[in-house]
Amino acid sequence: MEVNKIRAVLYTRVSTTDQNHELQRRELLTHTDRPGWEITQTYEDITSGARTTRPALDRLLADARARKFDVVLVWKLDRFGRNLLHCLSCIEELQELGIRFIAITQGLDVDRRNPASKFLLHVLAAAAEFERSLILERTAAGKARYRQDYEQGLVGKTVHSRSGRDLPPHRPKKIFNRDSVLNLRAQGLSLRKIAERMGIGLGTVVRSLHECSKSP
Repeated sequence: MEVNKIRAVLYTRVSTTDQNHELQRRELLTHTDRPGWEITQTYEDITSGARTTRPALDRLLADARARKFDVVLVWKLDRFGRNLLHCLSCIEELQELGIRFIAITQGLDVDRRNPASKFLLHVLAAAAEFERSLILERTAAGKARYRQDYEQGLVGKTVHSRSGRDLPPHRPKKIFNRDSVLNLRAQGLSLRKIAERMGIGLGTVVRSLHECSKSP
């Protein structure tokens, strides 16, 4: 009886045009050289890690929603997502679609049949929250410095905001129900879907869940 082939796709990313995908591609092909596996597509992006636009990754996710493959392989996590939070969101979406995710050089294999995969996702979530905390600290320091510059009358003269609009350093906080975030998570929704349902940012979802976990 013929065994159904496992449809695998590869994703590679390099930062500049003078780099090439060959190293990543060669190692990924070696990892997929096994019986029953078939490489159906290779998605390649040339963009820096900080940029949000990744056409090949967008196509990969669109094809995933169309159930065009069974496994996604990448060289490293930092080749896949903009940051850990973005990686976690994409991996959770793939898992919801029944698609396995493997980062070959880091031993990360999110296989639903493997009990360790759920633990790996929890580790990723914790690391993503830590990364987000560092970003928040830097952001808070930047806001405090901008507020001081604004109060001293420097903004618009010798100091400018990154957006160039030089607006006052005040922005109303978005009000939402943290319990709703917790309930949606308990229903099995991914971080990305909770963010969409609540109309809030992905980082806000992660922070809310983290704060709820510390509450008695």
